[in-house]
Amino acid sequence: MSNWDVVIGLEIHAQLQTDSKVFAPDSAGYSKHANENISEISLGYPGSLPTVNRMAVEYSIKIGLALNCNIKKNSVFARKHYFYPDLAKGYQISQFELPLCEDGSIDFMLDDKNVTVGIERAHMEEDAGKSSHKGGYSLIDYNRAGVPLLEIVSKPDMTTSKQAAEYARTVRNVLRYLEVCDGNLEEGSMRCDCNVSLKPKGQKELGTKVEIKNINSFRFIEKALDFEIQRQASLLENNESISQETRLYDSTKNKTFSMRSKEEAMDYRYFPDPDLLPLEVSDELIESIRKNLPELPLEKKERFKKDYEIPDYDASVLTSDKDLAFYFEESAKASKNPKATSNWIMGDFLKSLKESQLSFEDLKVSPKDLGLLVQLIDKGEISGKMAKQVFADMWKSGESPKAIVKSKGLSQISDPEEVKSIVEGVVSAHPGQLAEYKSGKNKLFGFFVGQVMKESKGQANPELVTKFLMEKLKS
Repeated sequence: MSNWDVVIGLEIHAQLQTDSKVFAPDSAGYSKHANENISEISLGYPGSLPTVNRMAVEYSIKIGLALNCNIKKNSVFARKHYFYPDLAKGYQISQFELPLCEDGSIDFMLDDKNVTVGIERAHMEEDAGKSSHKGGYSLIDYNRAGVPLLEIVSKPDMTTSKQAAEYARTVRNVLRYLEVCDGNLEEGSMRCDCNVSLKPKGQKELGTKVEIKNINSFRFIEKALDFEIQRQASLLENNESISQETRLYDSTKNKTFSMRSKEEAMDYRYFPDPDLLPLEVSDELIESIRKNLPELPLEKKERFKKDYEIPDYDASVLTSDKDLAFYFEESAKASKNPKATSNWIMGDFLKSLKESQLSFEDLKVSPKDLGLLVQLIDKGEISGKMAKQVFADMWKSGESPKAIVKSKGLSQISDPEEVKSIVEGVVSAHPGQLAEYKSGKNKLFGFFVGQVMKESKGQANPELVTKFLMEKLKS
């Protein structure tokens, strides 16, 4: 790869979580039954007329502002013509020459370096239906036809597959913070197309672009791009040409394969939709939406670092998901120890969350109870080791940490006199080991610690154990 520059751009299609479709009154929600959420408008019956969903426009402006885009006060809906069975009308209503949002950017950290990716445009459009291929025939479900989409088109600013995957994660995080799209790649409410080309090192002119269509995980974005970059490099090294085409990624074989030749804009015969007036957006509406934008990931990260005095790494992890950030804040308020709370969340909590594959809505451990667990450690009522056992029980049962500590008799022994008495009893019971320790075998200190913890059933305060053992063994 030393001979080639890699150029990557992404097109992210985000389904907007409106109640109804972008140009029709039928429900935009998921349905268990095929072809239930349809109407004459979403299927393009002759004489049916589309009307623009105001909420879809406001959500699109919201995303555009969060991506630092310029919001166009005048934009135009166009018809994009192509034939495919899941496109009942024979055209898709989209935006072409005059999109709603243009010229934005987004920042993210990768390998301790700030990366800025430009946003070429973010334009409104309607989704198509869904085809299911069953051997020798196909079934079409039009429930999705007409669901509002915002297509976010990046500039070709990325040079590695890691950058592309992290860019997609960052955009998804912004969408979830805005509460306009759930960002579920597996269900298709967020879909990602990757454009990649190679050019000789230092050359300004771009190479032939290949599009990889509909990748449904961040890991597959990396793997698909890595394969495609190597494929193109191999062809170029052998003086073969790159075909401008659309390819699909097979995750089981970890390779891309040709789907169709890539269309140019002229192939779609774009023209302004005669049934829809130009979209006019007032300054008042734009400013009203701007003022009501929620705290976004980067802002929240900086606030966490300042307000909770946690490291940059902690803040990055904790703000990488909207639900996780909320969980941390609520836990930290209850614990009064943000750093210890952060450690617990990034350790045992995230590990358990990953292994259980639960959503935040299904968790049995409330943020408040996790904060109370941290408090019990800070007050010396339980040790860190005990806390891990308590947390495991909390995760399974949902009981409060105090209830579990009480029912299992896990309270830490922090009375100095009681701990001192246990230490003295253990040392007296092992005169041989005591003599060896005093003769220079310092490693036996660990033996005495273990015996004290065994005698106290693991409940003796470790700091007091260490203190009294050191005093007793020196005497």
